[in-house]
Amino acid sequence: MPGVADRSPFRPLKLPAANAYRTGAGRPGHAYWQQRVDYQIETTLDDERNIITGSETIHYYNRSPDPLSYLWLHLDQNICSPTGVTNLLDQPPMIFLGSVFDFSCQGFAGGVGLSHVGVNGGEATYRVTGSTMRVDLPEPLEPGGQLTLEIGWSFPIPPYGAARMGYEGSLYEIAQWYPRLAVYDDVRGWNNEPYIGAGEFYLEYGSFDVALTLPAKYIVVATGVLQNPEEVLTETQRQRLTEAATASQAVGIITAGEAGRADITRPVAGAGGSLTWRFHADSVRDFAFAASPDYRWDASGLDGVLIQTLYRPAATKWEEAHAMARASIAHFSERWLRYPYPHATTVEGPIEGMEYPMLTFVPDSPTREDLHWVLAHEFGHEWFPMIVGSNERLYPWMDEGFNTFMDLEGAAQYFAGEPYGDSIQVHPLHLYPDHAIPGDEQPMITRPVEARDLFWIAYQKPALMLSLLRDEVLGRELFEDAFRDYTRTWAFKHPTPADFFRLMSDAAGTDLDWFWRNWIYSTARLDQAVDSVAGENGTNVYLSNRGQMVMPVELAITYQDGSSETIRLPVEMWNQGPRFTYRAAAGRRITGVEVDPRGALPDVDRANNRWRE
Repeated sequence: MPGVADRSPFRPLKLPAANAYRTGAGRPGHAYWQQRVDYQIETTLDDERNIITGSETIHYYNRSPDPLSYLWLHLDQNICSPTGVTNLLDQPPMIFLGSVFDFSCQGFAGGVGLSHVGVNGGEATYRVTGSTMRVDLPEPLEPGGQLTLEIGWSFPIPPYGAARMGYEGSLYEIAQWYPRLAVYDDVRGWNNEPYIGAGEFYLEYGSFDVALTLPAKYIVVATGVLQNPEEVLTETQRQRLTEAATASQAVGIITAGEAGRADITRPVAGAGGSLTWRFHADSVRDFAFAASPDYRWDASGLDGVLIQTLYRPAATKWEEAHAMARASIAHFSERWLRYPYPHATTVEGPIEGMEYPMLTFVPDSPTREDLHWVLAHEFGHEWFPMIVGSNERLYPWMDEGFNTFMDLEGAAQYFAGEPYGDSIQVHPLHLYPDHAIPGDEQPMITRPVEARDLFWIAYQKPALMLSLLRDEVLGRELFEDAFRDYTRTWAFKHPTPADFFRLMSDAAGTDLDWFWRNWIYSTARLDQAVDSVAGENGTNVYLSNRGQMVMPVELAITYQDGSSETIRLPVEMWNQGPRFTYRAAAGRRITGVEVDPRGALPDVDRANNRWRE
């Protein structure tokens, strides 16, 4: 009928039209492109004044079909500026169950100071707005062209920098610390959303050559491969690292008895002065480092990857962290995509949990279970978004949620046979009643800076969504084949939600628009019900879908003769509307029916799920 809106739950999603860059099958098209950015950074950490001073040369390659008259960069440390949005708003911290995340600098007066900005050897015209900077080019950068940016900068290190970086005593965890290019892509042009805290980052891939100069007493770990070990490590440490590369158990590179002993852990040549640590990394979208004079350092090898854990001697639970790290990298590699980088390193410190390429920050958690969860979760981010480079400033469910989904299985495997391991995978379902509150819950597509319950819409609800897609809609084999396909296809590229939706449907061979609409674009609630059983000899089961969400139905049916069976009905049962009649075999009188007998779905009214004669 003209003028009547299509309200079918199975109507197509309104997605961007497929084109030469992104296909209707959710894959990079024949003309897909993305920019490349290579960094050369030299920096000095002054641990007396807690100041970082650096200079960088950025090589920017325009692979787009568009001439660019300006470039946008992120200056993330301006989140700590007294005039920055985050400090001005002074919003209360977010609560993630038992953890508190304060996405501010807790009143710290910081921010980036720029000493020089140049383009191709000449002075550049630029404008800083909050945590972003626009650099105007003397002439447009044509497609296929490249240029060089030169930037000098410094900033005071905040003790607590928006839950991402900071220091505690002589331990430094440094991240989101250098001026870096925003992404220019085929979907939105410049992605220059400011850094306010809750939204993390979206960056281009490239290479890094970084020189870090610190007082000689420090041990440094970073993204990338150390290029000058003979200058900054002792002969004993180098020998132990060689041994660790093929060891299946942790080798103490710096043992408990050696931690904090600069006289035996530092090269004699650097005693009392400073040392420069040089690192190189390829195919990464960011660079971070950590430094302390007091680290214990364990390492081992795993399929060509060096697994490393560094922690202060007082962090005694971290003696098990190495086994957790090995199990996490092995699990994610075997299940989804082999870990592609030369090392996977996690360091203990004050940051609650944060991830960067090859390097994660994890606290000394109060329990084994908490330590494993955070450690594995941060390592899971090596896949999403470090390898599969989605936009965290807009779509955290595509990295936090995907990662949480993977973590559930990993935790169940690591703690198998223990109560925690045997129950962890249903955790998101159990959280549903407390977080999916009508009138308060927000859709998963909500930007993180607008989210009131980021823990739910970015982490736990997406994990529940994927678990149900696997177990209740597609089946494990079909889902996992499609999810691996997505991971391989978009490795080191920039997928959007539409790419994910289309690839999963294409690879699984079934339309899933109804599913994504329910879970991501709405706060639809599920209420499946048994209305009645009637008909000749009581063989018709009348079912209804009383909520806005549609899902397949599982029926447990009991017959008069004492027998029973379980029937699974696909979601297409709702094609004709919110009511469906299941016709049981003639001659068998039904005496009981239960919808969702396993309690697998987030049904908001389970009182109408049962019928008894």
